[in-house]
Amino acid sequence: MVCALALPASFFGAEAHAEKLALPPGTSAALEKIYSFDTDGAIADAQRLEKEQPDHPLGYLLEAESLWWKIFCTSAEFKYGLTDARHRPKLAADQHYLELAAKASSLALTQLKSHETAEMQFYAGLGDAFAARFFGLRSENRAGARAGVRAREHFLRALKLDPELADAEFGLGLYNYYADTLSALTKLLSFFMGIPGGNKQEGIRQLEQDIAQGVLTPAAARFYLALNLHRYDQLYEKALGVIGPLVEQYPSNPLFQLARGDLYAKLGRKERAVACYRAAASLAVQDAECRARIQELVRASLAAQGLASHSATH
Repeated sequence: MVCALALPASFFGAEAHAEKLALPPGTSAALEKIYSFDTDGAIADAQRLEKEQPDHPLGYLLEAESLWWKIFCTSAEFKYGLTDARHRPKLAADQHYLELAAKASSLALTQLKSHETAEMQFYAGLGDAFAARFFGLRSENRAGARAGVRAREHFLRALKLDPELADAEFGLGLYNYYADTLSALTKLLSFFMGIPGGNKQEGIRQLEQDIAQGVLTPAAARFYLALNLHRYDQLYEKALGVIGPLVEQYPSNPLFQLARGDLYAKLGRKERAVACYRAAASLAVQDAECRARIQELVRASLAAQGLASHSATH
């Protein structure tokens, strides 16, 4: 397949750092299903973990992450040569996602009251970060800012307790990147609201560190770093190098295929872009709404390359 490259060994570097988080059994399988776009299978694994360890935050976080990719998929649009989830209206069905994020944070905070650990600070921060990204997608900016600031505080505390906890760099990296990318007016408003500023280059460094050394979040860090380098910095070649290993590791994820295709298109490599778009169109997607949206995105992507929509899978 044209839309595939050899996977560098460094992509598997997280395995050597697995001792940094005490992951419950079944976590790796759930993560594999999440990023392979087997969201239903991942949710089943996560719910099983919730039943086996109801007081551990991770099961709820894994279920939320599984739901997130469905939400991202059904909210995505192709615009400015880029598939991205830019806005979502308030839907009653999405409340469960927020409840899972809140549950995870609450469980972590309960454990922190009796014994503070970097691990539980990280999980508390991840729950808040999951809420922040969802509020951002729904344009609930105040709620998103509050959740983001709470997440940042937890991640900073986690790294103070354990400077080697690379997964905490994920949330801090995104915070630093986005806070520094805001418009001048938004930065001014954030200053008066008491929201800490960010540093884009530090954010990129932190995301790269998580990719190299993280346990739970390297795949998500790769995706968002590639998306941000594309959308905000127009560093298409660098973004392509970031997303490539993700597509190779999880070729059944249509969103990863689309992201890579968009970068090839921006770089003028039309044949490779089309190969990625058609690969996305050919994949089996469980959720009917998401499946329909992927086909819409592929049609729009191919049309941007001057190809008729009927050729999406041919």
